[in-house]
Amino acid sequence: MKKLSELYEIDKNQDVLVKGIKINSKEIEPGDIFVCTMGVTADRHDFIPEAIENGAVAVVVEKDIECSVPTIKVENTNRELPILASKFYDHPEEELEFIGITGTNGKTTVATIIQTLMGNDICGYLGTNGISCSKFQESIRNTTPDSDRLYGYFRKFVDNGCRFLSMETSSEAFYRKRLENLNFKIGIITNITEDHLNIHKTIENYVACKKQLVCQVKEDGFSILNSDDSHYEKVRKSAKGTILTYGKQESTLQIIDAHYSFQGTKIKLKYQNQIYEFLSPLLGEFNIYNLCASILALLALGYQIEEIIKKVPNIIAPSGRVEFLEFGQKYHILLDYAHTPDAFSKLFDLLDTIKEGRIITVTGSAGGREKEKRGPMGKLVLEKSDYVIFTMDDPRYENVSDIISDLVKDSNQTNYETIIDRKEAIDKAFEIAQENDIVLIAGKGTDNYMAVEDKYLPYSDLDVIEEYFKENKNG
Repeated sequence: MKKLSELYEIDKNQDVLVKGIKINSKEIEPGDIFVCTMGVTADRHDFIPEAIENGAVAVVVEKDIECSVPTIKVENTNRELPILASKFYDHPEEELEFIGITGTNGKTTVATIIQTLMGNDICGYLGTNGISCSKFQESIRNTTPDSDRLYGYFRKFVDNGCRFLSMETSSEAFYRKRLENLNFKIGIITNITEDHLNIHKTIENYVACKKQLVCQVKEDGFSILNSDDSHYEKVRKSAKGTILTYGKQESTLQIIDAHYSFQGTKIKLKYQNQIYEFLSPLLGEFNIYNLCASILALLALGYQIEEIIKKVPNIIAPSGRVEFLEFGQKYHILLDYAHTPDAFSKLFDLLDTIKEGRIITVTGSAGGREKEKRGPMGKLVLEKSDYVIFTMDDPRYENVSDIISDLVKDSNQTNYETIIDRKEAIDKAFEIAQENDIVLIAGKGTDNYMAVEDKYLPYSDLDVIEEYFKENKNG
C-alpha cells in the first residue's frame, strides 16, 4: 500500500491510502485507484461512477472530468498506467533481467524451454500458461497482461528470488503500450506470419508491433532472430544490441539435419564451426527452431553449449503443444493449439514424417475474428487429413455453422462431417479411430473455457478426453 501523495503531487487534504491499481471498474475494491485507459471499443472514463461506487479512492484521467474523489489528469492514460504501476510496486522491473519472446508461433514453447534450461529458481515464466517459478504457479488472463497486473507479477517474481523473467510479449501488448517502459536483456522473434489482423488491420502494422521488442533491447543486450523467416531482413534493421541468428542458412546457430520419431528428434547443429548432435524430446521442425532460439538465449547469458545440451533431455513440451496423450489406446492422440494456416502446415509436416495410419482431425475456428484465414486453413486441413470433424471453437457471437461454412468454402473435398458440440466431435473421432491412426484435436490446447457470446463457459479438451477414457478404458 502507498499514500496517493507518494504517487502524485496532490493537495494534502486529498491524500488517501491506495491499496491497488485497476482499469476494470467492475473489479474495483475499496482503496483502489481507477485508471481510465482507452480501449479499442471502450472509453473507461465512462465507468468512473461505477468505479467510485465500488470504492475507488482516486481516478486517473486524460479528460477534463470532475468527480467526488481526487482526480489526476495526465496526457495519456494508457502510457501513464505502466509508470504508475512501476511506482506503486517499487520499480520491480529494475530488479529483473527480461527475456522477451514474440512471434506468431512458438512464444510459449521458447519461453518455457528457457526457464527449464536456466532453472525455475532463478528464472520465472510469464505467458499463456500463467506465471510460475519454483515458489508458485498461477493462471493469468492474457498472454501479456495489462500493466495494472503485470507490474504486480514482476514484484512477485522479485520477492520470490527470481533474477530473470522469460516472458511472452504479444503484439497486442506492444500495440496497447503495455511494455514500452521495459528494456530487455534479450529479445527473441520466432517468426512472423499473418495473424491477429482483427487488431492490427494490416500485416505491416503487425510486423511493426512484433519488431518493437528488438527495438527495446538494451545496448549490452541481444536480439535473437530467425534467419529463415520472410521478415528477417526487415526486423534485423530495427534490432538493437548484439544480433544472434538461427536457421538452416548460415547463422550463429545453424540447423544442419534432423530425424523425427514419436520418441523425439535427433538434431545436428553447427556453432562456432563445431558440429553438435543430440536428441531432443520435442517433436517437429518448428520445435528445432524453438530450441535453437532458446539455446542462443542461454549462450548470450554466458552458458556453454555443452552445458546447455546436457539439459535438453529435461525439457518437457508445454502442455497442449504437440502433446501426445497416452491412455492405453491403440491409436495416437495429439493435442495442439494450432489455429492458423501456418501452424497447421508445420504440424502436418511433422505428422507426415511419423504417421503409420490415418490422420483424423477435430478442429474449428474462433468467432469474431480473422474470417479471411478460415478458407485457406480449412482447405489445408482437409487436404492433409484423411478425415475431419469440424466443430465449435470459441464462437462468441457467430453461428458455428456459418464458421464451418467458411472453413470448407475453398475446398471441393468431402472427407468431413460437422458436429457442433465439441465433446461429441471428440468422442466421435475416438470411436472411428483405428490402430496407429493419429487423432489430432486442434485449436484450444489446454484452454479451460469456451467463449460463447460474452461468456467464458467452463470447458477443456483435456477434461473431455480424460472423461472419455474413464468411460471407455480401452478407447
